[in-house]
Amino acid sequence: MVLLTLERTGTAMTLTTMLAWIANQFGGRTAIHCRTVDGRIGAAEQRRSCLTPFRLLAACLLSLSFSTPSGQVSAADVQKIPIAYLVQVVERPPKLSNLDLPPDNEGLAGGQLSIKDNNTTGRFMGQEFSLKHVEVPTDGDSLAAFDSLLAEGIQHFVLNVPADALLQMADRAKGKDVLLFNAGAMDDRLRSADCRANVLHIVPSRAMLADALAQFLAWKRWRNWFLVVGRRDGDVLFGEALKRAAKRFGGKIVEEKRWDYGPDARRTAQAEVPAFTQDAEYDVLVVADEIGEFGEYLAYRTWDPQVIVGTQGLTPTTWHRTHEQWGAAQLQSRFLKANGRFMLPLDYHVWAAIRTIGEGATRSQSAAFADVEGYIRSADFELGGFKGQKLTFRKWNGQLRQPILLTAARALVSTSPQQGFLHERSLLDTMGLDEPESKCRFE
Repeated sequence: MVLLTLERTGTAMTLTTMLAWIANQFGGRTAIHCRTVDGRIGAAEQRRSCLTPFRLLAACLLSLSFSTPSGQVSAADVQKIPIAYLVQVVERPPKLSNLDLPPDNEGLAGGQLSIKDNNTTGRFMGQEFSLKHVEVPTDGDSLAAFDSLLAEGIQHFVLNVPADALLQMADRAKGKDVLLFNAGAMDDRLRSADCRANVLHIVPSRAMLADALAQFLAWKRWRNWFLVVGRRDGDVLFGEALKRAAKRFGGKIVEEKRWDYGPDARRTAQAEVPAFTQDAEYDVLVVADEIGEFGEYLAYRTWDPQVIVGTQGLTPTTWHRTHEQWGAAQLQSRFLKANGRFMLPLDYHVWAAIRTIGEGATRSQSAAFADVEGYIRSADFELGGFKGQKLTFRKWNGQLRQPILLTAARALVSTSPQQGFLHERSLLDTMGLDEPESKCRFE
């Protein structure tokens, strides 16, 4: 069932356009109920019948007593909302498997779908969203690219850049009507001592991911952890987040080792992994290997037959192709149809960032920066993220609250927060840096 909400606006609506969009989205076979914004049940809800899009719309329009102004919005009256998606290419080592080659449009594809979603509503509100994609090469100057976009008058930025570059951009935009959405940097320090008031974080922090995993391990009573940490900076940071999570949720790290066998374990893992893991008694092997140098080769090769979790095995993530609950199947289907591949976490982060801007503009019925940002930061804001509950931003550090999926390669295993972990404000605040422990102090 899909609950379709229609609003009265001063903007004329084209009946043919609305019918075409509903038919495209729901295929005429979905049971759809109609509710007005003020909560009154429309004719479609009262009959509780399976309606085609055409009958659905007719019932909804009748229930709203819809009056359409005679004049259409002129081109001069359309509120234009440009959004920039800025990417800094980061040099990465070669992938150990050709099965894992990243798509060329990773992230961008999510943004393009979100722009389409925004404009579906925007055309009835007299608003037009556009996306400018700028990709800076590894040796390029991302700050110069950011300055150029600022000079064009763009106020909303979705950034997939390293933490240090993000901080430079935030400081450059300080005092301006500019809002930055972090789609790629998971560093906990960006939500703590190095936070910035003009940055909102869509991508979860490493602490959020680690806490989501730790809650599940606590629920399963797998309390004894063998922690294996890779040799890269990101691995070390995730390892620290895992150790923090273990303390918070009753885990005990009975053994911790660093993987020093080199970057390619394909030919040596069967000999190396049993010896590497044989001297400890543990419930679960917890891995911190963010780029996948060795983690995939631990499975089936440990001395004892134990579960593997972390960056490999059972993995915490924002999005996964097996996620179909709470209407996610509809988003998955539309993305697959548009791109010929499944939506990846980065696609979801960019999609969510641009949808946040769209919600701010639509709900405030304005393209003015102060109105859009004001609504996003208000208590009224909520983002429908296809995760079973509303997504909101933490006021103390700008992090988006969201459930975290726990997935295997071909299955959604669970979703955190887990039952039994309580919080005075929101159950989602049991994951990541809570207000009392965050060092974030906005100026």
